[in-house]
Amino acid sequence: MNSTRKLLLLALFVLCVERYFRNYQVEEPGLSDWFNPRKRPDVIATTDWRAPVIWEGTFNRQALWSRYRERNLTVGLAVFAVGRTVDQYLELFLRSANKHFMAGYRVVFYVMMEDPYGMPDLQPDPLRTFQVLTIDKDSRWHNRDLVRMTSLGEHIVSHIQDEVDFLFSMTVEQVFQGDFGVETLGTSVAQLHAWWYFRDTENAPYERRPRSAACIPFGQGDFFYDGELVGGTPLQVLNLIKDYLKGVTHDTKNGLNSTYESHLNKYFFLHKPARLLSPEYSWDAAFLPPRQVRSVKVAQGAL
Repeated sequence: MNSTRKLLLLALFVLCVERYFRNYQVEEPGLSDWFNPRKRPDVIATTDWRAPVIWEGTFNRQALWSRYRERNLTVGLAVFAVGRTVDQYLELFLRSANKHFMAGYRVVFYVMMEDPYGMPDLQPDPLRTFQVLTIDKDSRWHNRDLVRMTSLGEHIVSHIQDEVDFLFSMTVEQVFQGDFGVETLGTSVAQLHAWWYFRDTENAPYERRPRSAACIPFGQGDFFYDGELVGGTPLQVLNLIKDYLKGVTHDTKNGLNSTYESHLNKYFFLHKPARLLSPEYSWDAAFLPPRQVRSVKVAQGAL
């Protein structure tokens, strides 16, 4: 059985699983208590569907802290590292996340990798734990995104849903450089693509082929979202994964090979995210930030 077929069978397993998700939901503070888009008139701070776009200066950290500190939150951060990315990026990613990601709150870092012995020898700060989730070595080079999302979906169903209130999934080629806090929490969280935020989305690389499940017709599309980061409640992240896997299955049957980012953009086109993160939360370190980017929280490729 070839690797692609094996992965699609695993994907179908995730799609078919129906399981109880805990009804407990963290009550989010009202936007007016902590968010003020008028403080950033130089950027888009609220979407057409009234979702906040989080920029430095739009949120009140003290108000958020007072609202969230007694709610016994646990936040998960899943990162996928295979091959040379383990040696190049994983330790720096985890060290920076341990320092900057959800400081002061309980965090579970889910490290998806082939060999648990490749895990860096790090001591997490208090309130933080590391879990290594082993992935199949045989399939890593065929479609990393399919491996990553299938594995994450399986683990959400089997245990992650019972362990965290919110979950983020990130790629490992990133470094946290500033506070990444509870201002980012929402039922579904999308990351604006730094390159395309400052350009005309009419030319954004959406999938335009009508036969693809990821197709967004010409003339349509809200923002172009970055596949480096997604988040939300475990149920909402699983819903995104399910739609992605359905899309991959559909396209494979039709001889198409649309990218993960194309399927992600189609999902958020149909299911508008509740919170959007500005390019400050995923800036390419190779470029000088424009004046709108006041504080880089996470830098891509910053070695």
